[in-house]
Amino acid sequence: MSSEQPTVLLVEDEPAQREVLAYNLEAEGFRVARAGDGEEAIMMVEEEQPDIILLDWMLPNLSGIEVCRRLKMRPETRQVPVIMISARSEEVDRVRGLETGADDYVVKPYSVVELMARVRTQLRRVRPSTVGERLEYQDIVLDSETHRVTRDGKELKLGPTEFRLLSTFMEKPGRVWSREQLLDRVWGRDIYVDTRTVDVHVGRLRKALTRHGGSDPVRTVRGAGYALG
Repeated sequence: MSSEQPTVLLVEDEPAQREVLAYNLEAEGFRVARAGDGEEAIMMVEEEQPDIILLDWMLPNLSGIEVCRRLKMRPETRQVPVIMISARSEEVDRVRGLETGADDYVVKPYSVVELMARVRTQLRRVRPSTVGERLEYQDIVLDSETHRVTRDGKELKLGPTEFRLLSTFMEKPGRVWSREQLLDRVWGRDIYVDTRTVDVHVGRLRKALTRHGGSDPVRTVRGAGYALG
């Protein structure tokens, strides 16, 4: 499983609707995790670390509004975009959904094409490299569409793993990534790789980045992991 595939957590209690949405998301190249109620959704966010959540308002036990409120209160899940899906079309409901922290609000019945466009918009904000964006950090430019990286105008040769590592670092400069987080994001959680492998590939990335001179932009944070800058 390539970690380039963004993971969508789909929280919907109607099986038929859930499958139609999952089918469309997978056809668009997303990896889909499914939850049938609010309690399960909160558990799955921990396990899956999704890139985006599609959340139905009307869920058994724990409503979508309450799920959203809890996720947005916790620092480790606050950044994950939530698109609330609801049959409630009143302005007051939309406002309530957004006030709870939802990043977008879509009313049923919705067009699948429009929903996919909104998913992409939210992803562009949190994981720009997955939607073909160009990333820049100081004199390093990464073009995720053409898979080219340049530093100070000179092209760098990177292997696919180093490329994914660099795009992860460049999406969030300054953020410290643990080896486990990098394994999940770069190798994918379905593949067993030793954490020492991360060190090997970070070493290769550093070598590639400094091949034509320039300082090493990757920082080792003792006991924590790695960061860019």
